[in-house]
Amino acid sequence: MRPGDDPVGDQGVPSDQSAPKPDSAVVRDALGVGVAVGLSGFAFGVTSVGNGLSLLQTCALSLLVFTGASQFALVGALAGGGNPVTAAAGAFFLGVRNAFYGLRLSQLLQLPRFVRPFAAHWVIDETTAVTLAQPTRRARRIGFTVTGLTLYVLWNLTTLLGGLGAEAIGDTDAWGLDAAGPATFLALLAPMLRSTTERAVALLAVALGLGLLPVLPEGVPVLVAALAAPLVLVVEGRKIRAREKEDR
Repeated sequence: MRPGDDPVGDQGVPSDQSAPKPDSAVVRDALGVGVAVGLSGFAFGVTSVGNGLSLLQTCALSLLVFTGASQFALVGALAGGGNPVTAAAGAFFLGVRNAFYGLRLSQLLQLPRFVRPFAAHWVIDETTAVTLAQPTRRARRIGFTVTGLTLYVLWNLTTLLGGLGAEAIGDTDAWGLDAAGPATFLALLAPMLRSTTERAVALLAVALGLGLLPVLPEGVPVLVAALAAPLVLVVEGRKIRAREKEDR
């Protein structure tokens, strides 16, 4: 066991007493995730500048917010003429999940206190997934750091390139690039919908969002669509309780 590895495994995570994973393998996996997702920043740059935000505002969002789905949601709501408050609220609720990720990662990584505020900026879906897949604290720290650094650098670089490209070609709608953001988001989301419950939540969220779009102000349908998850979970819970009663 290497120095820094905790001898007692965390619940739901393989124990550090399991076979160690080579650092090179962790770096390879982390780079794969970072590069694959980081390149989608190009779509955000095109979408943001093409919908009226300046190149400076677009790059600032990627540098300071750095939560892809929230960025797309904010830009989409603002581009549609939505109120900035509701647009920001929708983006905020999408980003709240990162706070819950942080609670778990703080236990697994156990980073020094002075590092935690900086590391918190990299707590996103991809860094969390790579970290949770590692068997030791050393591997988790490597996975988190390499994924976060690769993704942050590439996301911001491709955001800049996408924004510059959108400025150069002018009207992005004429090129069909207004669909780049939603298409990228769906491509990232689709592989995660593995269970029936997850698919039900996604379909209900789409139905709520699209159905309420003509009758509610811009940005509000996104907030309402967030109710899909608790609604589906309530229905699933009732089904489970009904089956338990039948089994008795």
